[in-house]
Amino acid sequence: MINGLMPWGNCKLLPLGPLREPLIAIKRANIAVVHHADLVLEQKLKDIKLVVQEIKESLPIFYTRMTPSYFFELRNISTKMHLGAVLDAVVLCVSAIGSPYAFVRAMEKIGPLFVDRFDFSDHYSFQLKDIHMMRGRLRQLEDKFGYKPIVIVTEKDYDRDPEILKHLHPFKVLVLCSEMQIIPCNGCNEDSFKSLLKELLEV
Repeated sequence: MINGLMPWGNCKLLPLGPLREPLIAIKRANIAVVHHADLVLEQKLKDIKLVVQEIKESLPIFYTRMTPSYFFELRNISTKMHLGAVLDAVVLCVSAIGSPYAFVRAMEKIGPLFVDRFDFSDHYSFQLKDIHMMRGRLRQLEDKFGYKPIVIVTEKDYDRDPEILKHLHPFKVLVLCSEMQIIPCNGCNEDSFKSLLKELLEV
């Protein structure tokens, strides 16, 4: 899996860089998946493909994007809410994920009136001091626009600690649920991906 927004970084392994394995490990892969491909210029995708094929020329490459599906409310997790629930709303995107830009960009495409963001480092667990900072930003947005903004978090951030987010009351907190979709490209699509996976699992 390659993050199209930051494929190699400084080419160093964690904790000095973003890589979990050296690039040469691509030789062991059966499939390469370039994620967030919809947010990357075509030339950058070509450059990624060249690097991959220099290491393993025969490796099938698939391109994916995260597609928002629905929201659920923090205090009513059993109810699915249409994406249109935030149209014309002021939202604050709060996340502790590897690619906050992709999350914020997805929200902007949905069409709120205004999108603000509060980014934390990947895998970070929110603390009460962070909740206080968020509440301060939310009050600023409320003063600016004249009505209460909505907090949007990812499923990943919700799952990490759903209880602490309840301290944002009375501000509404919605969890954005998304699914990864394969972008058809050069004969590589969802069907061919599933077929290839099936072949590999049967070996």
